[in-house]
Amino acid sequence: MIDNLIALVKQHAGSAIINNPAIPNEQNEAAVASASDSILASLQQAASGGGLKDILGMFSGNGDVAASPLTQNAKDRFTESLAGRFGLDQGQAASVANNLIPNVMTSLVNKTNDPGDNSFGFQDIMAKLSGSSQGGLDFGGLLNKFRSGAFDVDGDGDTDLQDAMKMLGGGDGGGIMGKLKGLFGG
Repeated sequence: MIDNLIALVKQHAGSAIINNPAIPNEQNEAAVASASDSILASLQQAASGGGLKDILGMFSGNGDVAASPLTQNAKDRFTESLAGRFGLDQGQAASVANNLIPNVMTSLVNKTNDPGDNSFGFQDIMAKLSGSSQGGLDFGGLLNKFRSGAFDVDGDGDTDLQDAMKMLGGGDGGGIMGKLKGLFGG
């Protein structure tokens, strides 16, 4: 997955990195790697920090990838890297990040959702982000349920904490907790 992500960044790096006089040519590979690292770190942070909804939302194709909190986080990380490692001023660094990261993230989502393109698979991405093998949770199935609105238990058009509370507590003895109580005689 990492090699494919680096290749994807390279595809989009033309004017933002490769042809940018603010980034010396001998630093192009390092800048591409930094962009890839920023994207991966943003996704990993979300996967480990309770941002699964953001990941599912972005990859479901139901929103603007460029406006995703994950894209914003990756842009911020890459901006800081460009300023710190490559000596660009904040304005230049932000311009490079704004011209590159949303395009790469959009392409990543499109490639992941394209059944004819096997360069990225959602299951593989999530396995990499979670550090687990593919024998665990079916992330692809989870994404499909998210796309279909299956987790919108309260019917308000989004999947949020209220839906999770209804799934877990049910309030009426339903949900997971109600089923567990019934199973254990509670």
